[in-house]
Amino acid sequence: MLEFLAAYLPLLGLLIFGNIENLVLSSQGVVAGAKPLRLFLLSLLCVILWLIVGTFGTQYALQYSDVIEFIGGFAIFVLGIQAMVESKKDVKEEEEIIEEYVEEENR
Repeated sequence: MLEFLAAYLPLLGLLIFGNIENLVLSSQGVVAGAKPLRLFLLSLLCVILWLIVGTFGTQYALQYSDVIEFIGGFAIFVLGIQAMVESKKDVKEEEEIIEEYVEEENR
């Protein structure tokens, strides 16, 4: 019944965490003030292109699945760290703005 999934098992971790990373990157775009419609269209285009590459490239890529999974996992890890660092910068900027506002109100 699920025989068609057997070919994708070596890349299953990358598929799952890659989709999670897509959500993280989309949320970064929203926080950065990207236009939602443009973000949606670009995300949809990337997903369609990735589907096409995945559909036709899976058989070829299976022999390199360990390397691909490592590189993909590392990229996801780095992008996650980047998202956390950027959000921390945004929080510091907001705190500075609030402090400036409070100081001006107290004058």
